[in-house]
Amino acid sequence: MTVPLLEVRHLRVEFPTRRGTLLAIDDISFDIAPGEILGVVGESGAGKSLTGSAIIGLLDPPGRIAGGEIRFEGRRIDNLPYDEMRKVRGRSIGAVFQDPLTSLNPLYTVGQQLVETIQTHLDVNADEARRRAIKLLEETGIQAAAQRFDQYPHQFSGGMRQRVVIALALAAEPKLIVADEPTTALDVSVQAQIISLLKRLCREHGAAVMLVTHDMGVIAETCDRVAVMYAGRIAEIGPVHDVIHSAAHPYTVGLMGSIPAMDEDRERLLQIDGSMPRLTSIPSGCAFNPRCPQAFGRCRVERPDLLDAGATRAACWLHDEPTRAAA
Repeated sequence: MTVPLLEVRHLRVEFPTRRGTLLAIDDISFDIAPGEILGVVGESGAGKSLTGSAIIGLLDPPGRIAGGEIRFEGRRIDNLPYDEMRKVRGRSIGAVFQDPLTSLNPLYTVGQQLVETIQTHLDVNADEARRRAIKLLEETGIQAAAQRFDQYPHQFSGGMRQRVVIALALAAEPKLIVADEPTTALDVSVQAQIISLLKRLCREHGAAVMLVTHDMGVIAETCDRVAVMYAGRIAEIGPVHDVIHSAAHPYTVGLMGSIPAMDEDRERLLQIDGSMPRLTSIPSGCAFNPRCPQAFGRCRVERPDLLDAGATRAACWLHDEPTRAAA
């Protein structure tokens, strides 16, 4: 079997507050293989972006990793000093964020920012860094890259700025890219271009991707596997096709049912009643049980771990053999 590029084991993320400690990420584990695109999907507040931030070492204070470990190429990185993690983040792990303006400095040209990133992490002179930067801009679909090299971020459209951010993420030839909602602020046609670009560049550069999004359409189009998150935990994880067409967790079933299908004649979409619980009021047992149409006694008192559920793994007691036998 392929050795995982990224290993996340029993990760916990906490936020200390005056009223107590909020547990935002609660004991999640997953791997990403070299060259794989793993999608992470769920409602707002499920913990998707926090998981990505924990991996790249950019949790906003007072957030902290309170348990578990993160390994990259077999090396533990969650306990590295800031300067050491900064080298890993730029050289080995790239990042693409939702709003490109948060990643680009408005006072410097895009060329200056690309050259600085390349020279920080690669041993090349200024001329070579410039050539690499222009090539990256061309690869990401920016026309007249040599001329636009000297322009400022405000001179680019939203879609073009996101292309520059992807070029920045690829500048040091990382092995993993954490992309946090990279298409949310873009119109549909530009979204499709960015997704196609990410897939092509990762294939050509051999990089793996952790793609955080709330859009199942993007997941279906892009990813090899998908992890569905709910209230800080992974509800289901498995190959994209199986999760979409044969969902094993009631929450995933609800998510899939809420997506309109062009080949079905339905007057109403399915819906999941209620809303995701606040971090201050996570229910006992399975966090989804108040909204689950199939919940029973054990769901309300005991929290399930991920269980084998055919081609996927789901955190649901419906897939526990003793429970099914008793029922």
